[in-house]
Amino acid sequence: MLELGRILKDEQFALRDLIDLTFNPDAAIAFRAAWILENFFLQDPSRYASDLDYLISRIKDIRHASCQRHYAKILMHVTAPKTIGIIKEKIQQLDMEPVVEQCFDWMIDPKIKIAVKCFSAEVLFNLRKRYPWVKEELANQLQFLMQRGSPAIRSRGKKLLTALEK
Repeated sequence: MLELGRILKDEQFALRDLIDLTFNPDAAIAFRAAWILENFFLQDPSRYASDLDYLISRIKDIRHASCQRHYAKILMHVTAPKTIGIIKEKIQQLDMEPVVEQCFDWMIDPKIKIAVKCFSAEVLFNLRKRYPWVKEELANQLQFLMQRGSPAIRSRGKKLLTALEK
């Protein structure tokens, strides 16, 4: 995978084409593309800032469970308070409501893997000031998930609920 990533970078493979590959009907191809996408994006986000709108426009189209984790992780990083300036500016220009809706959908769906739920909770936490209604809904959803949730969701939920109270 690392070698493939290096080849794609050397060939200046367009990020939009890589994003499209994450929707390949073959789940194995989609997963590998999503893994490379995450690594490319998180290694050099400023290089791919111009493609952020396309990535976000495709968020509702993700069907492969193996790809959801990678997209949720990217979203967690690009919405984080410590993200780089060019990404912050780009996020401010974009309609992030589809991201908010998708993250809540992932948190609510019992079939979604716990890592995706945790990353989604972080994304929603990061967007709570932009969309004030998210704060209460996120708190409610976290409390629900923590009732019977895994140690990972209980730990993340406790951390986020404490931060939401501040």
